[in-house]
Amino acid sequence: METIIQTRNLHKTFYNGEVSVHALKGVNLDFREGELVVILGPSGSGKSTMLNILGGMDTPTQGEILYRGTPLQNMNKYELTMFRRKAVGFIFQFYNLMPNLTTYENVALATEIADNPLDTAQVLDEVGLGDRKDHFPSQLSGGQQQRVAIARAIAKNPDLLLCDEPTGALDYETGKQVLDFLQKFNRTMGKTVLVITHNAGIGKMADRVVYFRDGRIDKVEVNPHPVTAEEVSW
Repeated sequence: METIIQTRNLHKTFYNGEVSVHALKGVNLDFREGELVVILGPSGSGKSTMLNILGGMDTPTQGEILYRGTPLQNMNKYELTMFRRKAVGFIFQFYNLMPNLTTYENVALATEIADNPLDTAQVLDEVGLGDRKDHFPSQLSGGQQQRVAIARAIAKNPDLLLCDEPTGALDYETGKQVLDFLQKFNRTMGKTVLVITHNAGIGKMADRVVYFRDGRIDKVEVNPHPVTAEEVSW
């Protein structure tokens, strides 16, 4: 499989006056096309910082990040914006929906900035929200709002789907539904999906599990037989 995005000796330091926090300390990782990767680690281990840099929302203090061989750290502000628009879909723990737009409009808005978007109505049907397309976020449950957020990210048809604790605010059964949607997008569309989480059980559905600790990679486990999202438990 082709390498879609990779990091080389990646460091990130945050400064607050005279205090510095080393969030990443020499991270080297390759992510391949069509791969589902789960990144596990305790709070403060560098998971979210890593995801933000991979998505072009933050820049490294030192090292390289390459998207299909092109260094992101050499891109200007406009080029990074285009990278985020065209290549990356984001799913967060909190849904970040536009409260004054309907379900359909929230998803359709994302397709307007994509080169090769999927059909909005079809994506909403896929996540089980075809009958909620005219509802506003305030009229939806938390699980339904997260599914809107997933549909919005998927509808862009991105090369790379980055998920930051996508089940963190959901109950167990709804969380499993969300994982099922992510796994189907990965398997049926052949897209690269990265999920960061505290839940070790979610790692069983991944092709690889990367463990972070104190800003470094602690270990990497390859999973030759990933389970389905329905079989995941935590």
